[in-house]
Amino acid sequence: MTRILLTNDDGIHSDGLIKLEEALREVGDVYTIAPASEMSGASHSLTLSRPLRIRQIDERHWTIDGTPTDCVTLALHKIIPEEERPDICVSGINHGGNLGDDATYSGTVAGALEATILGVPGIAFSLVAREKYDFTEAARFAITAVRKVLNEGLPEGTLLNINIPRHEIKGVRVTRQGLKNARPVIREHIDPRGKPYYWIGEEYFASNSAEGTDYQAIEQGCISVTPLKSDMTDHRALTAIETWNYITTSEVLQNS
Repeated sequence: MTRILLTNDDGIHSDGLIKLEEALREVGDVYTIAPASEMSGASHSLTLSRPLRIRQIDERHWTIDGTPTDCVTLALHKIIPEEERPDICVSGINHGGNLGDDATYSGTVAGALEATILGVPGIAFSLVAREKYDFTEAARFAITAVRKVLNEGLPEGTLLNINIPRHEIKGVRVTRQGLKNARPVIREHIDPRGKPYYWIGEEYFASNSAEGTDYQAIEQGCISVTPLKSDMTDHRALTAIETWNYITTSEVLQNS
């Protein structure tokens, strides 16, 4: 029996998680281990400043009062027995897209990334919408994508970041990660005690649908499948930087 670890960053009660679990039961045995509350924007963070609590709901559902990375780490090292180790980790379905640079902020992507680092293939699913979320088509495509990864495998250290358009799906494209053309918008308010607090938002100021990117695929009504790696080394820059004239160790010692 195929075993699937399911997590997200929207929390255990998220509609996207529920719809995805229902769909993936067609593929295998699902273990759902998700944050107790919403952790959007948590990125690939571990909780190190306080203890974590695991609450078991039933034999296949657990919540953790931490990040998606916490959930996957505890799932693979504490909750799920080694003899029942999952064959794949699926994260999502996120409420909203994780395109371009936003993938680096995403707890949804981080859940799949942590699994990949720990040796379990990972896929992250996001629905590119801001309201009226209908996860039907996204969950249906998740079945296809998960089966494909299980059958074909992924290169070592690679995960898939999959974004699904809200409206009619016109195709599937393998894409590169685009660049987000936005700037932060910071709004300052005053609380009842007279102290300031801040909301961080964004304002898009230019098109970012360059050829071959995830943004372009979504704009054209296609599912975007972007392979990402845990290795963030810029391999193209290695040779150039190796030619830099660094000061020698002896110079450092003489100047100290």
